[in-house]
Amino acid sequence: MHLTEPRLKPLPESERDDETRELLESLSRGRPLFNIFATLAHHPALLRKWLVFARHILSGSTLPARDREIAILRMGWLSRAEYEWGHHVAIGKDAGLSEDDIRRITEGPDAAGWDRFEAALVRAVDELNANAFISDPTWSALTERYNPQQLIDLVFTAGQYRLVSMALNTLGVQLEEGFQRFPK
Repeated sequence: MHLTEPRLKPLPESERDDETRELLESLSRGRPLFNIFATLAHHPALLRKWLVFARHILSGSTLPARDREIAILRMGWLSRAEYEWGHHVAIGKDAGLSEDDIRRITEGPDAAGWDRFEAALVRAVDELNANAFISDPTWSALTERYNPQQLIDLVFTAGQYRLVSMALNTLGVQLEEGFQRFPK
């Protein structure tokens, strides 16, 4: 986390209009509202439209959940977005990631323990982050398992979480208690 205090604090309940309040209630579903949503509530029109895309990436994507979380966590790590990291470590564990998998994500595509495809998946995220492009060798490795929809979903997943990481880091959205921070 680059900032230890938010640049833009979560929108207080007293400043939420009825439409924004309804939108945020649909996101919290009786649980405490995450800081990302309360912060983006400063721009409810954007929040509402972004959620359509974000929901596709998180729950409508053709990627296997475990692969999706590897890609998201790698992008969060590369972007130094601890908020994203903390939330997706929890989601990733639910999707079958082990502590060793999570450690390997921080080490990159050449970490011992990845199979050939997983290494290509991590490398694809690295290449998208660095070059906005997946190289031919990495693409070829991905096509051994992924169909065209999955290949597209991978690119859009990496891009979505780069975008979200930029917003989280720049706005200073603070990680809630109980979520895992970056390893030392």
